[in-house]
Amino acid sequence: MERKQKGITLMSFIIVLAVVGFFGLITMKLFPMYSEFNNLKSAVNEFAKQPNSASLTLAQVQADLGRRFNIAYVESVDLKTDVKIVRGAGRTSQIEVAYEVRRPMFGNLDVVGVFSHTAELNGASSSE
Repeated sequence: MERKQKGITLMSFIIVLAVVGFFGLITMKLFPMYSEFNNLKSAVNEFAKQPNSASLTLAQVQADLGRRFNIAYVESVDLKTDVKIVRGAGRTSQIEVAYEVRRPMFGNLDVVGVFSHTAELNGASSSE
């Protein structure tokens, strides 16, 4: 009576290992960017909920957000260029944060993430 062996070969195992390793590398490069963005959204939304957030000057907003970003480990945002306060007559004030993160993947390939978030000061927030 003959017995047939079942299972994957060494070559199949190496291919599966390479595919899992590739997706693991991509996950390790992308997860910190998205984690930082979620921390940024939380910090901006908490700032926007403050009762006096719409009446602060740009310097005060940058100082407060700088402290919040430091606590939340948000390092990719430049407060002077990436944070914008929009104030208009007849509508609520908004804070807009838009920035880009570039991380090396392997070799000469980079992964680029473009993030933006808008929150209404003294009101609800929305994300784009």
